[in-house]
Amino acid sequence: MAPPQPPPGRTPGTAAPGERRQLRDVLGSFATGIVVLTAGRTEPRGMTANSFTSVSLDPPLVLVCVARTAALHDLVLDEGGFAVSVLSADQEPVARRFADRARPRGAREFEAVEAAPGPRTGAPLLSGALAWLECRLTAVHDGGDHSIMLGTVLEAHKSAAESALLFHRGGFRRLAPVRVRT
Repeated sequence: MAPPQPPPGRTPGTAAPGERRQLRDVLGSFATGIVVLTAGRTEPRGMTANSFTSVSLDPPLVLVCVARTAALHDLVLDEGGFAVSVLSADQEPVARRFADRARPRGAREFEAVEAAPGPRTGAPLLSGALAWLECRLTAVHDGGDHSIMLGTVLEAHKSAAESALLFHRGGFRRLAPVRVRT
């Protein structure tokens, strides 16, 4: 079966504004966890992301997708590594802060949150997170308007917290345990 062709007059790989909105709505039906991706030893930066996933346990690999226009994008490339803080259910304000394009930058970016430099990358690890990973940048692949960044996990830890912050249909949600009837 041949792949579908774009409508006449359209270049392959381009979508009309209405189609982008529809695709965004469809993809928003998939609930994702929320992380703050960080990098930078001397001039740290962070950003909220939900395009994060595990890739392999052996070797230990994860991937994140970062917009090419994001302030963090080139810093990750320059540093050759990054850190990931998996946000807990009560960290919605943290997620909103690092998603706000008008937030202060550099060291001031982290003044409203508790964070400590990771021992392997120096990238900030956020207090109160469900889990933390430090990664060496292993590969970068083209992902359209994003770069797909593959990282080898150098260090990984989890907290005792159990409830996760999720993103679903354009809003933050909290993961609640399923109650089993007996």
